[in-house]
Amino acid sequence: MGACVLPALPEQARRLHRQLVESGQLELCNAAAPKPFLTKKPTILPATTHTPNANLRLQFWIAVASCLLLLAKFFAYFRTNSVAVLTDALESIVNVAAAFIGLYSLYVSAKPRDTDHPYGHGKAEFISAAVEGTLVLSAGALIIFKAVKTFFIPEKLHPLDVGIYIIAGTALVNWLLGMTAVRQGKKSNSLALIASGRHLQTDTWSTLGIVAALLLLRITGWLWIDSVVAVAMGILILFTGYRILRQSLAGIMDEADMDLLSRMVEVLNSNRRDGWIDLHNLRVIKYGNTLHMDCHLTVPWYFNVHQAHQEIDQLASLARTEFGESLELFVHSDGCLYFQCPICDKKDCPVRQHAFRQEIRWTVDNILQNKKHGPGDL
Repeated sequence: MGACVLPALPEQARRLHRQLVESGQLELCNAAAPKPFLTKKPTILPATTHTPNANLRLQFWIAVASCLLLLAKFFAYFRTNSVAVLTDALESIVNVAAAFIGLYSLYVSAKPRDTDHPYGHGKAEFISAAVEGTLVLSAGALIIFKAVKTFFIPEKLHPLDVGIYIIAGTALVNWLLGMTAVRQGKKSNSLALIASGRHLQTDTWSTLGIVAALLLLRITGWLWIDSVVAVAMGILILFTGYRILRQSLAGIMDEADMDLLSRMVEVLNSNRRDGWIDLHNLRVIKYGNTLHMDCHLTVPWYFNVHQAHQEIDQLASLARTEFGESLELFVHSDGCLYFQCPICDKKDCPVRQHAFRQEIRWTVDNILQNKKHGPGDL
């Protein structure tokens, strides 16, 4: 066997390392087929299989449905001459534009990374969501302007029966599409699909509010109800546009996703291996449906390169199983230091210097820190 190149260690540690090698308790770095030092396997959770192509197909059908709903709502407006129905139809124009923008962004973000875009094209979804949020804000402002004008200068309404039926039907279709889009978007980490789904769900609630107002107007004959409801729907649409725009800007600026980090930490704690002495400097960035994760993993200092790499592979396998195959993981392995013995519960450690006291439970706060943890962090 060739000689193992040792890191810079105290002379006492070097002598101990040589004794372990000579006694057969520790394999050399260039051993032909090193045995796994650890036998404990992580609990593997069921994987989700949602591909960019599935997102693209769903967004295509959302775009087609948005066009049909737009025609239905304008037909209802011409039958009723209601400004509340007009607000719903105007918002549908935004729905159509946003649907096709989202469709294009999903097409771009699904492209594989290349020389010019080493991290892929996932940020196209954030730009799409920003445009959609801006369009929603514009529609809300236009709706409020039209409603206020009609409040002071009322317009004569036509019979409402047919319009009520049409608008109620579009609400049901929007809700089903929105629910499907949000569910698929969350499973595949697609901001563009989530934005489209939430937009459609908000459109559903605003449409139901308009249906209720038309029914009340039909019963009472109070024309001002039409304008007041339109203003209320406009404010709701403005709030929705703000939420979409805020989330897209957070993605563009690489703002930390605390919900995602909390979920990641929970998974790591639940499937922790005894070779994972410490984990720190964790960072997660989401581009489209791809997660980019990097961290520092502390393993026993006497592990050879193969053994340390096996622990990294286990960490990568766990992350991909939980968060899908669209994940890039970059892990820097650190060797443990003697001051970390009290937080290491490795039962068969041949070089332990201090008794085990307590394992540090990782949290979002301590796992983001760029420092090794020790007894002082207990």
